[in-house]
Parts: sequence; C-alpha cells; structure tokens
Amino acid sequence: MNKDSKIFVAGHRGLVGSAILKNLKAKGYTNFVLRTHAELDLTDQQAVHDFFAAEKPEYVFLAAAHVGGIVANSRYRADFIYENLMIQNNVIHASYLNNVKKLLFLGSTCIYPGNAPQPMPEDCLLTSPLEYTNEPYAIAKIAGIKMCESYNLQYGTNYIAVMPTNLYGPNDNFNLETSHVLPAMIRKIHLGKCLNEGDWDAVRKDMNLRPVEGVSGLNTDEEILAVLKKYGISGQEVTLWGTGKPLREFLWSEEMADASVYIMEHVDFKDTYTPGSKDIRNCHINIGTGKEITIAQLADKIVKEVGYQGKLTFDATKPDGTMRKLTDVSKLHSLGWQHKIDIEEGVHRMYQWYLSKG
Repeated sequence: MNKDSKIFVAGHRGLVGSAILKNLKAKGYTNFVLRTHAELDLTDQQAVHDFFAAEKPEYVFLAAAHVGGIVANSRYRADFIYENLMIQNNVIHASYLNNVKKLLFLGSTCIYPGNAPQPMPEDCLLTSPLEYTNEPYAIAKIAGIKMCESYNLQYGTNYIAVMPTNLYGPNDNFNLETSHVLPAMIRKIHLGKCLNEGDWDAVRKDMNLRPVEGVSGLNTDEEILAVLKKYGISGQEVTLWGTGKPLREFLWSEEMADASVYIMEHVDFKDTYTPGSKDIRNCHINIGTGKEITIAQLADKIVKEVGYQGKLTFDATKPDGTMRKLTDVSKLHSLGWQHKIDIEEGVHRMYQWYLSKG
C-alpha cells in the first residue's frame, strides 16, 4: 500500500476497525473512505455495489461483523448467520467486481472445532463438529474464509483471511447482554465495586451511558438493583458465568490492528500456503499471543485492578463453553509479527479506558 492509496475500513467505529484506522493513520496513510452503518448498510447488496462502483477503493479491511458473546450467540442465532453472510458476500464480491488490489477479512479463532488440538493450528479448521453455542456465527465466518480462498484461486485476487483470538480494547462492547467475556467482567466488577462502596453517583453515571434492558440512571434504586441482579451484580457479590476453569487467550485490539496492517503491507496470498501444494486450503493466519489464562485468574486480575472488595463467585450451572482455546501462532511468527502487550498491562489499559469514557 502507498501512503495515499484509497483504503476502505468497513466497521471503522468498532473494536477492531477503529484500532485499524488509528494504526493506519499513525503509519502515515491519509486517503480513507469511511461509512457508518447509517450511511451504508453492508447487508444491502445494491447499496454496497453502488458504493464500490462510485468510490473504487484500492484496499479493503473487512472488520465489520455482527458479533457478541456466548449468550448472544445462543439467543440470536438467525441474526448471526444472516447478517455476517450478507456483509461478507456483498463486500468480497463487490471488491472483486471493482478490482480491489487487496482485502483483509477478519474471522475468529472461536470458529475452530470444539475439540480442536491445542494449540490450534490453521489446518484444524473443519476437522470435527463446531461448538453448538456459536455454530451459526462459525458457519458464516468459515464461509467468508472460503470465499477469500476461492476467489483467489479462481480469479487471481489477493484476499487474506486472519483468525484473531479473543480481542479486547478501546471501543469494546460493554453491553451486559451481548458483550464478550472480558469487557463484561470489567463492567460487572466495576458496578459491583460502586454498589459495594455505596457510590450511587457512579452507578447512575454508568447506567446512563450504557442502559441495561432499558433501565438507566434515571430509574429508581430498586429498578436499577433489580436489573443488575439479573446479571449477577449486587452490593455484596458479583457472580460470573461458568466454573472459571476454561482457559482463554486474549489479544489487545490495537495489537490485532498492528498485525492486520503488517499483513496488508508485507504478506500476499501466495505466502500463506506451501508452494506446490496439491490442495490449497486453510490459508488463513492465526493472530494471537500463544499464551493462556483461566477465566478465574483473569477475574482475579480484574478484581485487583478495579479495587473491588466484595465477594466474587462463579455459577457452575451456566455453560463454560470449550474448556481450552489457544492459537498456534507459529505461522504468524514466521511471517514476521509478534505481540508485545500481555494481559496484565492490557487489563490496566482497558479499565483506564473504560473509566475515561464514564
């Protein structure tokens, strides 16, 4: 990419997209074409094709997606498969029709099979059944990965798919119903601390910024306590889902962005598979740290960072999901990129960012 190349970052206000845009600007790129969801609905095929035909972007970062945690994936299964398939199909095909030079598609390591070998290499995709809880999302994302591979092989395009591990960072989703595990834990433990200390001003401020099931800081104490109790938050105790035993890997979103930009700058499709391979598949690239931590250990780090003095418990009647998911990042390392921010520093940065937005 040249510094003045025309770049479309789809999903530029989300967790990953905003970090990619920030990283590109820091590296001196200047020519961006950006659209909010209100300005361009990526599930609308005609709107997407009209946009590409008019703007003719040279490079595309496909960071837009319908995402959420285990609860949302289980509850809104149709939304997850439909919206992600539509976004991917429209953007990838429009990129081909309008001669985009290079595209980066974001998958997710959560779409590997539930009993995949640990750590998970790229070639374990589709080797055994998917996890039931996020099966619709996984099928959609796998379709996106296979679209990139198939367009490259049939049309000679240069579309690269990456598989980020669990991400967290600035502009994350803190909605208690739909967020991923780490931001949900930070918010729950923060609210537990506020209630434990009787700091109702902080509770109301938080609820005004991010209402829960329509309940905001303008509601009564009783109404606020009732809705927070549904999510395991009270003045005496914070309850988290599952046993706390699953092992997870977490990557700071701004490092994911750095890896994404690095790959766009230095890696082509031909670099993602062994030359002379009879079957060219699983050309995607895992992006992670290669390090893991139990949910209970993560919760302990958040408790210490937040300064919560109440009781923390786990509800073992709720699902844990897969007990271990760790990426094999040897392919990424061989291509020249490694992470720098470990979980302790990341949790500190995340909570400070959360407070700065409150």
